[in-house]
Amino acid sequence: MKFYYILIALPVFLSSCKNFLEEDPESFVSEEQFYQTESDAETAINAVYYHLNTGSVQSPYNTLFNTGMNMADDDEDPGPGATNSDVRSLAVLSHTTSNQRVYELWQQHYAAIRKANVVLAKVPDISFSDETKKNRILGEAKFLRALFYFNLVRLFGDVPLITTYQSEVLASSYYTTRTASDSVYAQIETDLAEAATALPASYTSPDVGRATAGAAKALLAKVYLYEASLPLKITSKYQLAVSKAEEVLSAQDGGTGTYGYDLFTDYSHTFLPAYKNGVEHVFSAQMLANSNNQDNNETQRAILSAIPGITGNNYAHMVRYYTVGSDNYYSIYKIFRADDKRRNVTFVRSFTSPTNGKKYGLPLSNPAVPNDSTPFYNKWWDPNYASAGESSTNVTILRYSEVLLIHAEAENELNGPTAKAYKSINRVRTRAGLPDLTTGLSQDQFRDSVYLERRLELVYEYQRWFDLIREKNASGGGILLSSLQKVGKTNVADKHYLYPIPQTEIDNNPLLTQNPGW
Repeated sequence: MKFYYILIALPVFLSSCKNFLEEDPESFVSEEQFYQTESDAETAINAVYYHLNTGSVQSPYNTLFNTGMNMADDDEDPGPGATNSDVRSLAVLSHTTSNQRVYELWQQHYAAIRKANVVLAKVPDISFSDETKKNRILGEAKFLRALFYFNLVRLFGDVPLITTYQSEVLASSYYTTRTASDSVYAQIETDLAEAATALPASYTSPDVGRATAGAAKALLAKVYLYEASLPLKITSKYQLAVSKAEEVLSAQDGGTGTYGYDLFTDYSHTFLPAYKNGVEHVFSAQMLANSNNQDNNETQRAILSAIPGITGNNYAHMVRYYTVGSDNYYSIYKIFRADDKRRNVTFVRSFTSPTNGKKYGLPLSNPAVPNDSTPFYNKWWDPNYASAGESSTNVTILRYSEVLLIHAEAENELNGPTAKAYKSINRVRTRAGLPDLTTGLSQDQFRDSVYLERRLELVYEYQRWFDLIREKNASGGGILLSSLQKVGKTNVADKHYLYPIPQTEIDNNPLLTQNPGW
């Protein structure tokens, strides 16, 4: 398969000094010469983290999930600055098996998995002064491999499951069939369970931001929830999701977790660089401004161009507009209540130039809603961006608020809207400045409330497409088609429940088969 023989050499290693994500471009060596020392092991695991944010190219948690996935959902569209034809075709669901962004999602995930497999194969033979550290590195590799496979199985369904180190040169050595998704999920569960026992509860500098035991358990709770949902519908997993979430939840939230997780009092602190890796952050992709292209590229993509003193990409990532009644500019922004504190953190409607102090925005031509102006996504905005030239805003992958919502949803599916389920969702609502959820809801009503809360809490955080695939209506059917048709994405079809296997991969591996309808 193409992604293997491209990556036979380990092209860039990362230094374990200063910050564990800083690059060391001078340390190129072949794989067989490497993996001799404890320092080599650290560098190897850092190379796996690197695939969360590969810097100079779009990577899963730095723009690629947006251009390769978010653009297809019901909250977002490519704006004027997004001119790439592959991105624009995704946005209207007319993409094909040769779409470059789809290929990049596949290729980059497998590149990371291959490096994780290298760590798991080579590090056990390295002599460590501290076996706990060796086990931690192996736990990190398992956590990251599980995360990348979790993304792949949700996007593509059955995918090749490769868990061993492969160093062959011939392309034919990498021919492999697709593995049933339930078996892929079983491996993900195993990796996360083993990672949870090997990883520490926290780190000190310079290792803050690495995977922790709490992160492994939180991700496992999320995995169980997804297995219980569409398309697998293994409903026995709801109990496991509840139990695992409660191992992460702090005592104040009815759990047994001792990791110190909590919600920031101020929702904006969840995203501001000054509070990165704080009490709410279970696991994040680490972003570093002015450090070998390790900054967050989303900052410039969601704002206007031609604002004096601010570099923008002409509103490349914009909200999806659709018609509701006489309002031709309805969007996710208007789904928020006016008193929801999250709305004015998630979006801004104008930018202030640091050069002349003037405000810049875009009006909406919509007589039915006077004084409308364009909402711009704001979650990944770095207040220091204009002066620093790059953004240090981390991308959140797992947050404590999501663990609370996982718990509320799974508990409702298992036992109906119990006091425990209400407590978890109301913790999220209270921080947003909203009243407690109405009591006495039916299971279906509570489910819809959790779905809405997830959408508002996690918008623009690479969650919505995955939720459109797994969430269900009161009859148990999927919501993807109805949700996208509602916002005018009429090309949506049953085949879109799965991404196509990239045609390049099928051409290079005759054992691969295509998903239905593609």
